[in-house]
Amino acid sequence: MRRGLAQAEELRRAKRHKEAIDLLLDLLRYGEDKPTIYFRLGNVYFDAGDWARAEYAYQRAIQEDPYHASAYHNLGVVYRKQGRIAESVKMLKKARRLEMRYPKSVELTPDQRKTLWRLAWPMMVVPFLLVALLFFLAWLIGKLT
Repeated sequence: MRRGLAQAEELRRAKRHKEAIDLLLDLLRYGEDKPTIYFRLGNVYFDAGDWARAEYAYQRAIQEDPYHASAYHNLGVVYRKQGRIAESVKMLKKARRLEMRYPKSVELTPDQRKTLWRLAWPMMVVPFLLVALLFFLAWLIGKLT
């Protein structure tokens, strides 16, 4: 899947739009990560100058993932190219709000995950140990009195 998306992006950059479109349409048949595929499909159609299909692809990406800020942004750009300024402004504002509310998550490498875990686990364990210690002390004081 990832390899197919990377290959489609290479084809898009090489301006081999038809091949990129065919590859992305094939990837859609697998049913995985549809928002990303529709978004990439919209990018290819946009680069090819096919505003109507780019609009449709971005709308489908948004249907699949209503929080896809980049799809809203690109749909706003398509609307601007089509002269639909009010709709463009609406989509661009929606994209901005989503970007502020749901910043893009960062993909961590395995080494970064391991380091994060080494740093985070004491913060999860120490509060538990403190609570257990407080309960033990309360029990001990109850026994002594």
